[in-house]
Amino acid sequence: MRKILFILISIILLGIAGYFAFVYYVPFSEGYRSGELIKFSRKGILAKTWEGEISQGISSAQIFEFSVEDNEKEVIEKLKDFQGKYVKVTYKERYSSFFWLGDTKHFIIEVEQEKSPHFGN
Repeated sequence: MRKILFILISIILLGIAGYFAFVYYVPFSEGYRSGELIKFSRKGILAKTWEGEISQGISSAQIFEFSVEDNEKEVIEKLKDFQGKYVKVTYKERYSSFFWLGDTKHFIIEVEQEKSPHFGN
């Protein structure tokens, strides 16, 4: 009986660990987005996360929401500096997210400032 219980608990724990590893390490997609950085803030009650928005249209009709992990210090500092400017971001999209990582499934891994196609810089 103990052996069966041990095997059952081990299978459950390995399944949970496998799920977390899959969601964290296997990206659903990777890509690029450009637009005006209109919001970047640290928010949350139990776990503070970095969240932001990029406007991809001149009328703010299309908004791209994203998160940034705490270990991406350089990206966080650049996004703070680029507030209100036109940026190009590289992101990875996960199948799901955990509340301590961010509110969205899109995580920024690189950011650079670009010249706006709408306005002169």
